[in-house]
Amino acid sequence: MNKAIDTVWVAFAGCLVLLMQGGFAMLEVGLTRMKNAGAVAAKVLINLAFSFAAFWAIGYAFAFFDGNDFIGASGWFLELGNADGVQSLAYSAVDEPMKFFFQATFAAVALAIVWGTTLDRIRFGAYLPFALVFVGVIYPVIAHWVWGGGWLATHFQDFAGSGVVHLTGAAGALAGAILLGPRIGKFRDGKPQPIPGHSMPLALLGIFILWVGWMGFNAGSFLGAVDKPIGQVIVVTNLAGAFGVIGATLVARLKLGTLDIGMMGNGAIAGLGAIAGPCAYVAPWGGAVIGLVAGSLMVLVVLAVDRIRVDDPIGAIAGHGLGGIVGVIGAGLLTTPSAAASLGVGSEGLFYGGGFGQLGWQVLGLGCIGAFAFTASYAVFWVIRQTTGLRAPEESELAGLDISEHGMFGYPERFMEVHGAEPEEPVHLSRS
Repeated sequence: MNKAIDTVWVAFAGCLVLLMQGGFAMLEVGLTRMKNAGAVAAKVLINLAFSFAAFWAIGYAFAFFDGNDFIGASGWFLELGNADGVQSLAYSAVDEPMKFFFQATFAAVALAIVWGTTLDRIRFGAYLPFALVFVGVIYPVIAHWVWGGGWLATHFQDFAGSGVVHLTGAAGALAGAILLGPRIGKFRDGKPQPIPGHSMPLALLGIFILWVGWMGFNAGSFLGAVDKPIGQVIVVTNLAGAFGVIGATLVARLKLGTLDIGMMGNGAIAGLGAIAGPCAYVAPWGGAVIGLVAGSLMVLVVLAVDRIRVDDPIGAIAGHGLGGIVGVIGAGLLTTPSAAASLGVGSEGLFYGGGFGQLGWQVLGLGCIGAFAFTASYAVFWVIRQTTGLRAPEESELAGLDISEHGMFGYPERFMEVHGAEPEEPVHLSRS
């Protein structure tokens, strides 16, 4: 019975994480221009497909199977016949296929974060090679370090991936943005120019979908339900998201003089990304503090990214990257002694009398994850740029990627005459 309960919960949590792809789609569609809306939706779909394929073939093996401190070295194409399962995930009683499904959705989220900085200008053909390498090798190496029995596994506290997922994805996003360059018209006379997305309601719908998905993302990371503090993790997660919005709203009002809707939404992303890692390690008040700090600092990072002339249309570097950093550091400061003992990773945080030992491991892991993810992603993007090409031609960018890449607009009636869309006879509307 316990195994059945655990399996149902992990399946449900994995579906919530899978739903986050819809959140990414709506967020990015809303914050892109109308002429690129269809291309964004197609991008999310094809990258989800690549994620499952690459993670099934090699990614899961590299991440979780036995190997060395750096990478796994067996288990290609999942090896579902393995009666013993994956040793690094043996703490969970659910069957191997369910463990794979849940972990594959995480890999897909990390990849989805990467593409946030590339909107409006990247070639569709760049998705396949990068996705295969990122989900097949780059992300699994980092996951192995922390969750697969690697060199950080017994020291680095990152329960649901502030570092493994969010920082890794944001580092890849930064690499892509640097090599792509800014959108046409983004910077004039050295100053950033606003290029607003076409639908803030759609963008905020994406935020709400992501927020719901985060319940499975964080609480599902127990890979079980029986005797697990799922309720506390969900409360901590929601407090972090809420205080992320509050912090971003206040700082945006003070810094920009307006209640910026995009900043408010990214405040939620920053708070939720920050709490992913420490969600099972900190008390509810700790979740509120971490969310508040992440949401507040996120606004400043968005402005700083603009100042260094890096074009990030949806704020992925600030939301996921800064959020990931705050979460990793937050665990080193606020991990409770009881949580450290029950989870068996590291020790209590600095504010609970643990000294600088745990904080030191958090900083070390943070630096290594960020450096590896950025360097490896930059190398892959550079090879793509030198071979098949990374950026769409200028005429395609100006026309919109919908029509130039896919031959159809996301909003056809806005850009072209659609046969049958107009009535053949005049329509007379009555006042009633």
